[in-house]
Amino acid sequence: MNQPLLEVQDLRVHFPIGGGLIGKPRAWVRAVDGVSFSVPRGTTFGIVGESGSGKSTTALAVMRLVRHTGGSIRLEDDDIGTLEGDALRQARRRFQMVFQDPYASLNPRKRAGDAVREALDLMAYGEPQARPARVAELFAQCGLRPEQQRLFPHQFSGGQRQRIVLARALAANPELLVCDEPVSALDVAIQAQILNLMQRLQKALGLTYLFISHDLGVIRHMCDQVAVMYLGVIVEQADRESLFARPLHPYTLALWSAAPSFDPAARGRAQRIRLQGDPPSPIDIPPGCRFAGRCPVAQTRCHTEAPLLREVLPGHRIACHRVSDDGKPDYELPATIG
Repeated sequence: MNQPLLEVQDLRVHFPIGGGLIGKPRAWVRAVDGVSFSVPRGTTFGIVGESGSGKSTTALAVMRLVRHTGGSIRLEDDDIGTLEGDALRQARRRFQMVFQDPYASLNPRKRAGDAVREALDLMAYGEPQARPARVAELFAQCGLRPEQQRLFPHQFSGGQRQRIVLARALAANPELLVCDEPVSALDVAIQAQILNLMQRLQKALGLTYLFISHDLGVIRHMCDQVAVMYLGVIVEQADRESLFARPLHPYTLALWSAAPSFDPAARGRAQRIRLQGDPPSPIDIPPGCRFAGRCPVAQTRCHTEAPLLREVLPGHRIACHRVSDDGKPDYELPATIG
């Protein structure tokens, strides 16, 4: 296994709510609450979970676009979690982000070529006289024609706009791309084109991806390692094949059952695990397992003692009291007709 390019340890992102008489917050939203993972160079690490699980906030914290309140974020030898000012701007050459909405990611008044050139100028990449050639190279790498540099964003389709966003993100030869739902706003056929382009770019440029998605099919197609998040914490993590072949956490199993289309063998499956209720508030997180209130196999211990994220099989970590230390669940989930 390659050495980690990105290493996140005990990451916490807590947002203050309101303020009292002396200016102290009345409460905290614990959006990310102790997340740890590492991403080897040249691989793709995926994070999946429901809306509100904390996956996008994790991505924004890694990018230093929201301030983390605890933990560390390292890009090899650089502690990027502590960088500020010019040092952070210089480090940003090494890590860039691809956002969800290509329509909102581009300035509607700026031509496509100028949007990519602007990234080169802001990061002072290369000599100024060489930057037009770099823009042309990036357009070609991302499947765009040279003459399209003169067009405005409204003259492109959604897939073409995301290609421009990719070209801009790649401008300064970053090592890490943080991708937050990069294809969810696109049609399914266009999604496949962009995902295949990203895989080709990864092989050609040696890129490392942190990939956020709620789409299990996309996660399975793109990722080498996958973490499942629920209410700010990782509840299960393993390599792609192990996690999709043998999910162990009741929450992971419920997610898988709700979207059988990623597995051709499961299409037409009638059984679905139905979860009752909504996730607890991230302001007032109950004791014990955060999933216990919705878990169909929760026991008394689950409501009082928070499970540790531990390795139960080689490379397979889980936070669940109902799974033994040798990776054997002692439960059978009830299933209802979907």
